Amino acid sequence: MKLLVVDDSSTMRRIIKNTLQRLGYKDILEGEDGLQGWSVLNENPDIGMLITDWNMPEMNGLELVKKVRTDVRFKDLPIIMVTTEGGKAEVITALKAGVNNYIVKPFTPQVLKEKLAAVLGIEA
Repeated sequence: MKLLVVDDSSTMRRIIKNTLQRLGYKDILEGEDGLQGWSVLNENPDIGMLITDWNMPEMNGLELVKKVRTDVRFKDLPIIMVTTEGGKAEVITALKAGVNNYIVKPFTPQVLKEKLAAVLGIEA
């Protein structure tokens, strides 16, 4: 399965990508912000999972999620938001926008594994 990781922090993208690779995912694309993420998604409509940060320049993660959810091609695309925004109101806002799961930074590889499994309906 092809995954897209969108985060303005190259360090965070590398951490997520390394964790995904250790879990067996090899086809991982990246975006530095929501605009780039949207562009990569349109160039690769076969992406099977989007993992995005919330706070980014140009287009933030919440705007990206809303844009993805209004496009019929991606209405069922699993989305996990990974962010420092850990308040209850933020989590509710993200879920209403269409994310399937939510991870608050900092997180462990085990948390990412469990959230991926929950969203994909596989065993962690």
